This record gives sequence, structure tokens and C-alpha cells, in this order.
Amino acid sequence: MRGFPTREQVNRIKERYPIGTVIELTEMMTDAHNPIPKGMRGEVINIDDIGTLHMKWQNGSGLGVVVGEDSFKVISKPEPEIAEPTHELGGMSL
Repeated sequence: MRGFPTREQVNRIKERYPIGTVIELTEMMTDAHNPIPKGMRGEVINIDDIGTLHMKWQNGSGLGVVVGEDSFKVISKPEPEIAEPTHELGGMSL
């Protein structure tokens, strides 16, 4: 049984696999009720406080991915949000 990751490790997971990241399994994920086959793609929809990637798989499953235990590759990441520039008129009056 693996121990729980540290807060720093969870923060690195959240930075590396942000919500919206699409992954593809490189090995089957075994689950007694709903195994996920190799090659299945899914999107990260949440990351919990122990670093589990909660997924929306193509087949409708929501089985979570454990980084370091499950085998996958990143297909795409969301575009970073760019802050709109603010235009202020520094107190000038007419």
C-alpha cells in the first residue's frame, strides 16, 4: 500500500495535470466492476487533496487515476488563461 503524498507532491500533480488535461492509458486499469482498457482517453475533471486525478473517460467511467501507479501519457493540456490587460486613467480630469 502506498503512503499519502505530501502537500508539495499534490501541488506538483495539480500543476502537471491541470483540469482539462486529456490523457490516454498506456496499460489497462484494473477495477473489479469497471476496468478501463489500454488506449482509452479521458479528461481530468478534478484533482483531490491526495492527488487522485478524477476523470471523465470516453466510455463514461469516472474511475480515478493514481499518478505513479497507473500508466498513462498526456495527449493535451488546456490553454493557459491570459489575463486581460487593464486600462486605467490614473485620475485625470477634464
